[in-house]
This record gives sequence, C-alpha cells and structure tokens, in this order.
Amino acid sequence: MTTSSTVPAQCEPELLGQTVVVIGGSAGIGLATARRARAEGAGVILTGRDPERLEQAGGELEAQRTAAFDANDPAELKRFFDAVPKPIDHVLVTAGGPHYGRVLQMDFAEARDAFSGHVMLALEVARNTVDKIRPGGALLLIGGTGGRKIGLGNGIASAVTAALPPLTASLALEMAPVRVNLIAPGFVDTQLSASILGDDLEARRKELRATLPIGRVVGPEDVAALAVHIMVNTALTGATYDIDGGQQFVS
Repeated sequence: MTTSSTVPAQCEPELLGQTVVVIGGSAGIGLATARRARAEGAGVILTGRDPERLEQAGGELEAQRTAAFDANDPAELKRFFDAVPKPIDHVLVTAGGPHYGRVLQMDFAEARDAFSGHVMLALEVARNTVDKIRPGGALLLIGGTGGRKIGLGNGIASAVTAALPPLTASLALEMAPVRVNLIAPGFVDTQLSASILGDDLEARRKELRATLPIGRVVGPEDVAALAVHIMVNTALTGATYDIDGGQQFVS
C-alpha cells in the first residue's frame, strides 16, 4: 500500500509588484505597515520628518525612495508627490499625533494644528494622489477611537475624530474608483505613545492587559495587518475600521 502526500501550494505575495507610499513611515504604525507591505512583495516609498530615522527605515526596507519633510506643509507635500512616478498602488497617511486640552484654553495656532494634522493633511494627500493612485488602489487614513468619548480635555480630539469618517466617505465617492478608508486605532504601543505617557506607560499597558477583551495591548503590527488587508480587498471603500482590542467598550 502506498501513500501520497500533498504539498501545500505556496501563496503568492498579495502586494507583489505594487508600490506603497507611507506618509509618516519611519516609525510606529507607518513603519510596521511598510514592513508588512514589503513582506507581501510591495516596493515602498517612505516619508518622515526625522532624516536620520527615515534613512535607517529606508535602508532596512530597501525603499524605492525616501523624502524627509513636514507633511503638513502643502507646498512640500505637492513637491514630493510631483516627483513620485505614477501609478502608485496605495498610500497610507500616518503623520500627525493627537492633540488634547480644553478647547477654550487653546490658542488659534494650537487649534488649527490639531485640524491640519489630520483633516487638512488627509485632504491635501487626496488632492495630490487622485490622479496618481491606480483604479482599485487605496488611500488609507488613520483616525482613532479614543476621541469618541466627550470629556474635558478631549474637545479638539473629539472634533477631529468625528470629522474623519464623513470626510473618508466623501473622498471615497469623489476619488472613485480609487478606494478611501479610515483605520481607527485605540491605544497602540508605539514610541509616540511612550513619549505621550512617559513614566505612566507601563501602568497603562498593565491596565489594558487586565481590561481589554483581547487580553493584550494592541501593537503597530496589528494595525499594519489591517492596513494591508484593506489594500488587498478591493471591495472595501468609504468605511471606518476600528482596531482597539475592545478598548472603547471597557474604558
């Protein structure tokens, strides 16, 4: 009696031959997504503010190109995209951090920066990529779930959080057949989180491990896996995808 065994077919990388641009790709969610995209066969183009950190990330991932500049500068952003050969397959925008504080205590510049760092940046990236992203490709924006809770000190964060889903849906209609989606993380264990929390970081990690339904802290690799799935799944557009381990239900 002879037996035969089947060798599992090797899956072809899901982004093979595609180009992924990551705005804010030198650390955190952006870098993790660039790594995941490279593992799936994509070439990556990275931007960031810190030239040294960006050079290191670009070398690690053998990036097609890197560009160090402030993405919130519309002229610099346009100059960057003008120099990028088309077509691009996917763009992820991770630049811009959260802004907290009482609204009435913020000066005009602080309030403007809070909106510019997310809403206006998303709009400017969309304007510069609408003719560069191939049909069926994706523009991915990053929002959050934490700002959905209204409270003292959350005013601007809540306003920005509320603005991003309808902006995403509107862009999905205007940029079609390019797809536009929003990823909404809660706490993600990144260098940015560490810089915000400082000495309170480990206590926050411990609290989340004890309370989150998933029993662990969400990491940048978790968000990266979702981002690449959205790039690959061509039925997804105009939607917001929460990835917070259930944080919004237990906080």
